Amino acid sequence: MAVHLAPADMAVIVVYFGAVLLIGFLTARKSGDIAEYLLAGRSLTTPVFVMTLVSTWYGGILGVGEFSYLYGISNWFIQGLPYYIFALVFALILARRVRATSFATIPDKLQDAYGRPTAVLGGILTFLLMTPAPYILMIAVLLQLVTGWSYLLCVVLGTLATTAYLYAGGFRSDVNTDILEFFLMFIGFAVILPFAYAKFGGWEFIRGHVPPLHLTWNGGNTVQFVVVWFFIALWTLVDPSFHQRCYAAKTPAVAQRGILISILFWILFDAMTATAGLYARAALPGLEQPVMAYPLLAEAILPPLAKGLFYVGMLATIMSTLNTLAFVSATTLGRDIIWRLSVHTTTGVPAPGRSPSAGNMKGESPPVGSVLPSGGVPREDLERLWTQRGLLIAGVVSVALALAVPSVIKIWYTIGTVIIPGLLIPLVTAYFPRLMVKPRYAFFCMLSGWLVSLFWLLAGWSQQLGASASYPLGIEPMYPGLAASLLVWGTGLVARSPDSPGASQ
Repeated sequence: MAVHLAPADMAVIVVYFGAVLLIGFLTARKSGDIAEYLLAGRSLTTPVFVMTLVSTWYGGILGVGEFSYLYGISNWFIQGLPYYIFALVFALILARRVRATSFATIPDKLQDAYGRPTAVLGGILTFLLMTPAPYILMIAVLLQLVTGWSYLLCVVLGTLATTAYLYAGGFRSDVNTDILEFFLMFIGFAVILPFAYAKFGGWEFIRGHVPPLHLTWNGGNTVQFVVVWFFIALWTLVDPSFHQRCYAAKTPAVAQRGILISILFWILFDAMTATAGLYARAALPGLEQPVMAYPLLAEAILPPLAKGLFYVGMLATIMSTLNTLAFVSATTLGRDIIWRLSVHTTTGVPAPGRSPSAGNMKGESPPVGSVLPSGGVPREDLERLWTQRGLLIAGVVSVALALAVPSVIKIWYTIGTVIIPGLLIPLVTAYFPRLMVKPRYAFFCMLSGWLVSLFWLLAGWSQQLGASASYPLGIEPMYPGLAASLLVWGTGLVARSPDSPGASQ
């Protein structure tokens, strides 16, 4: 597919990348202790919280364009509404509880509730859940369109441009670049919609040029198809970026209020992207690659400079998510798995059933005797070092995955289907002592949910990896995984004594 960018368009794109790198690296100079590096000093105010969460949670812009092109306004009902609902559930039930713990990551909470084995397993699942590979793939596709360079080169350069500053700047660099990208993602679609209206007209044009099913709530899909997406939207409750931003909020009230406000911005942005998708379907019927609906619409209607701004809007939408996923993956792999396994004493990560030391979790000096196997290196230095190493390893793994599986939909589907059944119940109930079970039940609940879904998925792919969806009994892998997880959890609840406080036994 050929796109034609004028020098003004290329200049806008170059300035955007320069601004992101400048903001990221200037922020890096200000990074201090470990709480600053991992959580920006737990200082996020409501406006900052909203901007970083809104931009982070909306990365799959090319996939949104494809879905809107294929199924019309059902994009809002299937890809939007379920996530609003579970974001609302998170805000009302979990947000304040998450911030009140003063932990740094999901595995911290799992270790506090259920011990190190569950925390490490949870860390592995979190790492798999948060791979930035789909977003590296999308960045590479857009860079290839813009530059004409090889896919491999675009993958490598896209990864470096969105993660290099995280190595030194940590979460603060992530947040500050997200603020810029929040504005740019809205500006990009605010640019294209008026041009589409001026060229084609309004609702009458869309209604007269798209298939009738595109204007129905389900887009012609079955109820079962819609229900599956509601289950996939459970991702919201276990998404580490939601938890991370709640941990980083200035107060529990900021975390809750910030999510509620973010939902309104997601509704607005979904309305903009869905309208652009309908214009693409009406004006460009029969596209061989619906995933290119937005770039081709821009090619058809936007003049120089405006086209550059639109491309920057798409790039910003993807990159704001990519850098967050890269940093969470790094933290999970380096700090929550490798570092946690190397700790032989309690070094700021609470033992099961105990609350964290407020000072310790804020990144202050560890208590006397809190040394690591490395010969007494301060805990904070090792946490930061392993997070940085994790960033390098996660980057290499994600690049390899993006090269090996060049399909955003397959990566999303596989990860969500396999990981959510393992993480969901142990993580959510960890915040509700009355629902907690003994550590061994929590561990096997997580393990069974993950493995049952994984083997069910592989059974459906037995003919050719990733090419068949002939699952046993015709059942999607997520359902048996959730059933297995619930069964183990229910057994753990029954096994508790009447006066048991949960996993603290």
